Amino acid sequence: MRPRIAVIGSGPAGLTFARVLHRQGHPVTVLERDSARDARPAGGTLDLQEGLGQRALEKAGVLAEFQALSRPEGQAMRILDTDGTVLRDWRPRPDERANPEIDRGQLRDLLLGSLEVRWGRGVTEVVPGGRDGVLVRFADGRQETFDLVVGADGAWSRVRPAVSPATPRYTGVTLVETSLDDVDTRHPDLARLVGDGSVAVYGVNRAIVAQRNSGGHVKVYAQYRTPLDPHTSPDRPTGPYQSAGQGTDDVKAVRSRVLALFDGWAAPVLDLFRHGTVFAHRPLHVLPESHTWPHVPGVTLLGDAAHLMPPLGAGANLAMLEGAELAESVAAATGPEELDEAVRAFEEQMWARAGRWAKITMAGLERLVSPDPSRALAVFDEVQPS
Repeated sequence: MRPRIAVIGSGPAGLTFARVLHRQGHPVTVLERDSARDARPAGGTLDLQEGLGQRALEKAGVLAEFQALSRPEGQAMRILDTDGTVLRDWRPRPDERANPEIDRGQLRDLLLGSLEVRWGRGVTEVVPGGRDGVLVRFADGRQETFDLVVGADGAWSRVRPAVSPATPRYTGVTLVETSLDDVDTRHPDLARLVGDGSVAVYGVNRAIVAQRNSGGHVKVYAQYRTPLDPHTSPDRPTGPYQSAGQGTDDVKAVRSRVLALFDGWAAPVLDLFRHGTVFAHRPLHVLPESHTWPHVPGVTLLGDAAHLMPPLGAGANLAMLEGAELAESVAAATGPEELDEAVRAFEEQMWARAGRWAKITMAGLERLVSPDPSRALAVFDEVQPS
């Protein structure tokens, strides 16, 4: 009999794992706490790198569909000084496909395909070592056993405690997010400011970044160093993302606080927040850069559950490739011992690669939100010389 396999979480990591395993003809159970695929916003845009996320999509058999949906022009990047002066303005070549952008919602739908997901199945605990397998307990009181449980349930994973006592720590940087809809029609000046890709402005210990998504949608982020506000601390199990400004008065108050943080910056840059109608706080948390754990038969982790790092373009790419690689190893296993050895070997490979990227992204965050804005500009120049 084939092993009973469950993946907890229907983000990029979990769906890539399930999609590759499904392609190999192996059944897999996808468990997701959200009540439906559209129960909450999917998030912003992702750049999928050739050697990481795109490689995972190739293993999943959906690379061609991704190429049709993705936006190579979204790789464009413009950097402004706080007074609005253009410091850098890079536009990709027509054939540049190293890091094309795709909306998270589009990526989710692409990976979901014909996969069956058990929606509304919030996990509260995973208990390994049972005679019948790994026990998964659900919020509704039900429970089920599996031979392998893969935790792809994000920063505040309910699977992680089964293998590791590690918990995320606050980086000192908080994001406040808002968005603009139908920007080309309603805010043409801001549409031109953002361009086809992203625009960023770096100041002393703070930054503003705006990213174009598809359909005239723009995500805007204020980033700044601050002590952790207990009113915006992580709210498990939804993770480090809390809505703010639900009522009209709250929206005005949040907008005013953000604008005060960036007082004196160029008016067009601040207009990105003046036109925002919904705001969310997202304190950035990370796991230890060298996060590992003693191997636990029947349980492993992927993506943010295993190696939460600053959101600088690596996390989702790594998570997807890990999901694809683990799925291929699991599908090739011919018995329980081979399955366990495959998972153990995967973990060793994941730890080494993720540890390198965790150091890179943490160093990047320190430079992008720092007392010296020139350090942020240098990061861009290292990646894409002007």
